Amino acid sequence: MPCFICTTCGTQHAESDQPPHRCATCDDERQYVGLGGQQWTTIEALAETHEIAFGEEEAGLLSVELRPAFGITQRALLVLHPEGNVLWDCVSLVDEGALDVIGELGGISAIAISHPHFYTSFVEWSVAFGGAPVYLHQADAAHVRRPDPCVTYWAGDTYSIADGLTLVRTGGHFEGSALLHWAAGAGGKGVLLASDTLKVGLDRQSVSVMRSYPNAIPVGPTAIRRVEEQLAPLAYDRIYAAWPGHHIAQDAPVVVRKSLKRYLTQIAEVT
Repeated sequence: MPCFICTTCGTQHAESDQPPHRCATCDDERQYVGLGGQQWTTIEALAETHEIAFGEEEAGLLSVELRPAFGITQRALLVLHPEGNVLWDCVSLVDEGALDVIGELGGISAIAISHPHFYTSFVEWSVAFGGAPVYLHQADAAHVRRPDPCVTYWAGDTYSIADGLTLVRTGGHFEGSALLHWAAGAGGKGVLLASDTLKVGLDRQSVSVMRSYPNAIPVGPTAIRRVEEQLAPLAYDRIYAAWPGHHIAQDAPVVVRKSLKRYLTQIAEVT
């Protein structure tokens, strides 16, 4: 039986002979059902109209994009690591071209995903790379639409995938929302792969945290202060977010501090 994929959020659901009536991911207040109503596709149909494209963000870091854009339009990021390459976040399609390119780079040893909006077709990616483990925070387990033994749920605030690759739970967007700290990135100064756990602004000089970005639902001061606390011990100079071109190239801690301070000031003025 097929595993249907929601065309609005790109989430693949468990096997069924008919599409689900609704996408529970899109029914959540953080997401939405498209203006055209609930629509579905399959990975086979998607492969006929889309493909995976790669780009180099910096030495040891590749972007993995679905073209043309699909779903929430995010990219994944591939960290090349001596202990095994790690795919950060996920897209809805894995195709033969992607298998060839990543295979030549040594394959994928692990997959880690920031939050449920980017779970997409993680089972397909795991299968394609020999059952690579998929790391999801257990606080978001209820949002998994296609359960599979490949999933490893982690708990607490940090989890080491490999030397210098650490998952950090900040919460905010989702209870289990996380980012990946890559210590060797930016020439050893450190990189945050922040997805939209910490969303880079279109000005590329600011960041923000929200419960819902499309529906403009803010988080409160407690959530912002938790993000600050979780980021404080980390050494980093650069941030890559979930969309191409959305990055803070240098001095990222300064940007984060100023942005979150501004956020707290605006909340205080409103309340």
